[in-house]
Amino acid sequence: MTPARHGRSASHDLACVTSQLGRVPHPLRRVAARCPWGAPAVVENLPYDDAGRPFPTLFWATCPALVAAVADLESAGGVARFTALVAADERLRGSLVAATRYERARRRRLAGLGAAPRRDGGASLSSGIGGVRRPEALKCLHPHAAHALARPGYLLGERILAAAAPLFGETACCTPGCGGRLDPACDGPSGPCSDSTVEGSAHRPGG
Repeated sequence: MTPARHGRSASHDLACVTSQLGRVPHPLRRVAARCPWGAPAVVENLPYDDAGRPFPTLFWATCPALVAAVADLESAGGVARFTALVAADERLRGSLVAATRYERARRRRLAGLGAAPRRDGGASLSSGIGGVRRPEALKCLHPHAAHALARPGYLLGERILAAAAPLFGETACCTPGCGGRLDPACDGPSGPCSDSTVEGSAHRPGG
């Protein structure tokens, strides 16, 4: 895992993600997006761990404020609402198809980094965003929001982010010890801030 433009070390990022999740994270490739305070907001996961166990979600939201904001949207009927919008809106449907295609290709590429046998025989690599079998079925909004932060331009995910706003802490990072000063390049204190990391070696717990 590599540091981003914010200059934080990989070990600092890993400690922050662990604190955000309350557990050691699944093996991850990189921090894919940060909050306006510079802390990790989204990570890119490897599709398999060292034991070959699958993990079907590519982009995972780690920021507690972001997770809570999207959860509130889901609690207000967001999954059904956006499922209906996808069915009715060709542009949203097209963005979902394109994002699903990207994630499948990306996860296949990342799967090539591991040497362990795949316990599922590679079956999970053909799943949709968030591990769904049918891409048009929105099981959870979090992976779509995470994808939009990691790869700006994903229309469906950006609509979800807009509906869930504000996304981040207004006055400080929600994870003590992880954030710093407000990044002036971000879209305000509660808006998204995409990262510009380059790929590096994958982190694995204990590695």
